[in-house]
Amino acid sequence: MKDNKFTHIDPSGNPKMVDVSDKSVTKRTAIAQSRISVGEEILSLLQNDEIHTKKGPVFHTCIIAGIMAAKKTSELIPFCHPIALDDCKIEVVVESNEIVITCSTITTAKTGVEMEALTGASVAALAIYDMCKALSHDIVIKETQLMSKTGGKKDFLRK
Repeated sequence: MKDNKFTHIDPSGNPKMVDVSDKSVTKRTAIAQSRISVGEEILSLLQNDEIHTKKGPVFHTCIIAGIMAAKKTSELIPFCHPIALDDCKIEVVVESNEIVITCSTITTAKTGVEMEALTGASVAALAIYDMCKALSHDIVIKETQLMSKTGGKKDFLRK
């Protein structure tokens, strides 16, 4: 932010897209993570690192949903620039009583890729909710957060 002002608001207070035309094309990366608490009833169905429901394999489905969402971020978030993703990966692991989704994104562009990583992780979490809600509604999407980003004006690493 320049002078502590929001970049998506013009001097008159109207919403606007950020002009990236003068920015350099650089490699940019971002990693975002969502955590979901699903309860013992659902976790008891975990076999060979996957949960199978009548709708199909939960983790495989959430991986596909997360990647699809990351690719469509500019259609969902009004001021996101459409960017080509060079790579997008979704990793799903079970830690204690939580499912942890990590979305890693890479682009070579004039603008960052954080929103794509956050969108991918968020939609993957929503897909898990959708796949498992018939088993239990005791599901909480606890948090989604940016873990790191590189490229652009400054890098970020959550500690």
